Amino acid sequence: MENFFLTQWYDWRVLEPSPKLVLINKILGKLGLYSRLQYPRSTGLMTNIEQRLNLYHLVSQVLAYNVPGALVELGCHNGQSSTVIQKIIQHFDPSREFHVYDSFEGLPALHEKDAGTTNFDVGQLKTTRDALLANFKKVGLPPPTIHEGWFDKTLPTQLPPSISFAYLDGDFYESILISLQYTYPRLSKGAICLIDDYADPAVYPAGWNLLPGVKRACDEFLADKPEKVSYIYSADMSHGFFRKL
Repeated sequence: MENFFLTQWYDWRVLEPSPKLVLINKILGKLGLYSRLQYPRSTGLMTNIEQRLNLYHLVSQVLAYNVPGALVELGCHNGQSSTVIQKIIQHFDPSREFHVYDSFEGLPALHEKDAGTTNFDVGQLKTTRDALLANFKKVGLPPPTIHEGWFDKTLPTQLPPSISFAYLDGDFYESILISLQYTYPRLSKGAICLIDDYADPAVYPAGWNLLPGVKRACDEFLADKPEKVSYIYSADMSHGFFRKL
């Protein structure tokens, strides 16, 4: 499969920040503040090209090596990443099940362990099931199985029994923690779990780290497990992953 699919269907132009935005960020830096105003992104994309290339390589791995189980995305929003995953599935193994999960009500409330989170509010990023389906129709791909609802209601009973690839994009501490609690026991040996927004300043200080609850949830959950999250380069954004032992 040609990974040019990632550039054919998405606009990857990098928008230049305004001089005013650059000046504000310089002032914030001189004040010793880590948080910065975000630079604009083209067409409202939720991820960058490096993150999508990570998806391409990691999803294709589990399919090429026949790791058993379905593929799941927890926190699919309007399906931009979901279409990439489905395209890879259709090329390597169209028989695989693909399940996506989202409340379609936007972000939940912050937990105390989300301390340090900035620029996110309850209900932000709200979208619809129809918007997700429209994105699949746009690129001519069959839609996945959609599970609508908060994770604590859907994951206990609606996850497939065996999982080869899990993409966790819950943004906040509790969402990631509950995602791990229910997906980890179902991961097949060799399965890959990819975590969006996992940032490790000790490894890459320049990485996007506005959702620190994600790393806290992962580190806490895996503390007594043999697997540890590896921080994977994703340009200015953040990804972590582990392979089930």
